[in-house]
Amino acid sequence: MTTDTPPSSASGVRPSESLKSLGIEDLDCLEDLLSFYVRSVNYALSVDLDARLESLEVARGTGKITALLLIDSHPGIRPSAIAQATLRDRPSISRIVSHMLKNGLVEKVESPNERRASGLYITDAGHELAATVRDIVKQQSKDFFADVPKEDRDELLRITKSIYKKIIEARTP
Repeated sequence: MTTDTPPSSASGVRPSESLKSLGIEDLDCLEDLLSFYVRSVNYALSVDLDARLESLEVARGTGKITALLLIDSHPGIRPSAIAQATLRDRPSISRIVSHMLKNGLVEKVESPNERRASGLYITDAGHELAATVRDIVKQQSKDFFADVPKEDRDELLRITKSIYKKIIEARTP
């Protein structure tokens, strides 16, 4: 017996009409990989956010927004703490901090107790930018996930926060 219904994937879910319109019947083993969906959604989120931040110093690239907001809300924070909180390596945070220093968004102050340690402090320009960015990222999150039911958003946030916290705990000495 033949049917016009496309075969379902290994997960039992039929391919979406939008994928079929691209000539893709299934996503191979990606169909059931959470990491594929996390990376894909992250990419779409990043593209959307970059468009919203287009004219600001924190546009394009990842990590600048988080660093800016952490420095604004935690005066004296060390770059190593930002690296740990963002799950990034120190050299990438160093590049981000250097960009922010060059653009007058933050300043580095040597710790009086430890000469080799420096704390980061927001400048007035950085604080103004952080306030603008906070409004944009909150609105972007609302807009981007508007079609997802609130219960699903809350559950997704709970799950991803839990994963994040476990990674942080595992990496914290």
